Amino acid sequence: MSERGALRVRLDRLVREIAKFGVVGGLGLLVNMAVFNLVRHTTEIPVVRASLIATVIAIIFNYVGFRYFTYRDRDKSGRTRELSLFLAFSVVGMVIENGVLFAATYGFGWDTPLQSNFFKFFGIGVATLFRFWSYRTWVFRTLPGGPEAAVAPAAESFLEQRRHRDEPAAEPVGPRR
Repeated sequence: MSERGALRVRLDRLVREIAKFGVVGGLGLLVNMAVFNLVRHTTEIPVVRASLIATVIAIIFNYVGFRYFTYRDRDKSGRTRELSLFLAFSVVGMVIENGVLFAATYGFGWDTPLQSNFFKFFGIGVATLFRFWSYRTWVFRTLPGGPEAAVAPAAESFLEQRRHRDEPAAEPVGPRR
């Protein structure tokens, strides 16, 4: 496979992965926002606590979606490790998401329903960038010898050709006169 072909394959896979991540994430967003508003409007639970409840429910929903839809072709051998990392990175995302809401609510006093929904949504967006990177890098790893493994030899071949082309010609070996 040519270098351009290999790059094209990797780019196509990344676009599909982002699309699948977006589908699960979009549904998770709906779950998160629906639970947040339901808890907020039917109970006396404070805004950030209602958001934390909603985020935990969305994390559970997202794990199932990511494991069985987005990353179903990834390594499944270390489920305990996978789930532990997923939860750890999800907690960091939860802190990011709810930290934005906390700062808006208690730092600036922006706590109307519209403002709370806006800052909850904004926090989810910021946390999503972190989650995408961490889940694909650390949690749902590619299997050894998987699709990306086919690209590595082509990339190494390309780099080797560049090295040889850019090297100066070797001097002849032998006695100097």
